[in-house]
Amino acid sequence: MTSKWNYLPLTSEEKKAETELAKRYAAIPPVSELLAQRGIRSVEEARKFFHPSLADLHDPFLMPGMDKAVARLNKAMGAKERIMVYGDYDVDGTTAVALVYKYLLNFYSNIEYYIPTRYDEGYGISKRSIDYAAAQGVKLIIILDCGIKAIEEIKYARTLGIDFIICDHHVPDDELPDAVAILNPKLEDSTYPCSHLSGCGVGFKFMQAFAKSNGIDTSDLEGMLDLVAVSIAADIVPMVDENRIMAYHGLRRLNTNPNMGLRAIIRICGLSGREITISDVIFKIGPRINASGRMQSGREAVELLVARDVADAYEKGKAIDQYNKDRKELDKRITEEANAILEGRDESTSDKKSIVIYNKDWHKGIIGIVASRLTELYYKPSVVLTRSNGLATGSSRSVQGFDIYKAIESSRDLLENFGGHAYAVGLSLKEENIPEFTRRFEEYVAANILPQQLTPQLDIDANISFGDISNEFIRTLRQFNPFGPGNQKPVFCTRRVMDFGTSKLVGRNLEHIKLELVDDTSGKVLNGIAFNMAEHFEHIHARKPFDICYTIEENKHQSNSDAFQLLIKAIHPVR
Repeated sequence: MTSKWNYLPLTSEEKKAETELAKRYAAIPPVSELLAQRGIRSVEEARKFFHPSLADLHDPFLMPGMDKAVARLNKAMGAKERIMVYGDYDVDGTTAVALVYKYLLNFYSNIEYYIPTRYDEGYGISKRSIDYAAAQGVKLIIILDCGIKAIEEIKYARTLGIDFIICDHHVPDDELPDAVAILNPKLEDSTYPCSHLSGCGVGFKFMQAFAKSNGIDTSDLEGMLDLVAVSIAADIVPMVDENRIMAYHGLRRLNTNPNMGLRAIIRICGLSGREITISDVIFKIGPRINASGRMQSGREAVELLVARDVADAYEKGKAIDQYNKDRKELDKRITEEANAILEGRDESTSDKKSIVIYNKDWHKGIIGIVASRLTELYYKPSVVLTRSNGLATGSSRSVQGFDIYKAIESSRDLLENFGGHAYAVGLSLKEENIPEFTRRFEEYVAANILPQQLTPQLDIDANISFGDISNEFIRTLRQFNPFGPGNQKPVFCTRRVMDFGTSKLVGRNLEHIKLELVDDTSGKVLNGIAFNMAEHFEHIHARKPFDICYTIEENKHQSNSDAFQLLIKAIHPVR
């Protein structure tokens, strides 16, 4: 699908900031523009952006409910009550459980953790887990990355004498559970400065407050920021404010002295000895941790992340890596089956603005990935459903700028359960309600989605020439890391480039182009790679001009630290 290129000139306020920033970055002009786009208004703010400091993390007691949460935890530890740390089975949930459990274990031993099974218990708090907790004598459950909608379950737990502290980041309903404390920066009355924490991030803030209330040095807790960084990357929360600070320091930890379990995963997926980036977490580390909850049990991921023995961690890591291989095979098969169904409907030319697809035999642990694949392919909000425990259970994914949570919430009377955020929602409903849900979901999407949201958009940060790409620019660009929503990797556009005469087709089916390019601003020959763009090769090989959109990537195949290549995102031939 052809993308639309968008370049938004700086606003008057951003131009003013760019002028101020140019006093420091005059030698590398694009940097001032990139900083201004990110809301940076002064050289001092740029310094903080390039050198994130843990001292700039917010006071955890700014989060509503934090004083109650800490008081209840301190009371439980003082009375030697049994505590359970409970979390979701995905990356965010398992890293959160590992962090809170492992940190509290330094001070308290009457504690255990619990991860529900995706297939028997489903998402969130289950009655079975509450009964288990009661049988174990648990008096306090700290629940992470879920629980904000568990009204009936927590009401039942209270009859058994069990209190809850909820640490969640999903969108709440008007009615909240009767917990001792609810820590969620998305609560309607929350004034916490960073509203988009990951579930693990909320858990970290809770532990930060616990340490502060007890006069405990936080260096050991800060040493666990690698877990928070993994959760931030895998859950794709905005890479701004303290998320960026925690991700920055968590990545440093991943690259120097990572958690024992993460070290095993790093070794298994071939990242040892090279700099680990957010992309590595998203595409290599995160999927392996997630595969445990998708294919078997999220508890195994926590066991890996709290492991203290190198050999044990490596064996657990290998088992999880096998789950990931199995997951890939299932993912490929189910995606192909889903595509076959949609091609039969002629989905690519359909006037429908959404996709809802159901197959009772699909693997529950894979449907979220399949929903993502369908959204990428057809560029429509997509819901993928399968059957689990007598219900149609599914996952949804959205396109850029469209709030799929509101779309699904509009049919809440048809649903048994749902929860999530603007770009991803889990849901369950009775099978007989699928046709009506499909109709109403499409009706809502058609009425509310904007035409441009149904076409891939390529946002360009700066129009530059090859002459702007100096070694100093490359080194400064590195400091924009870590990247993510709100601080995406800069996309550049260069007009009227040409083949140096040495570009060639590569790949098993000659589907990619390895480029050597020049423009008319310098004598530089820049290397690039254009994946799956062989249809442009004839034009390029004829030495005709073309425009390119690209990101600048380190070339890890060359030893030179300044080596880079252009990762081409789109090509427009100039006719």
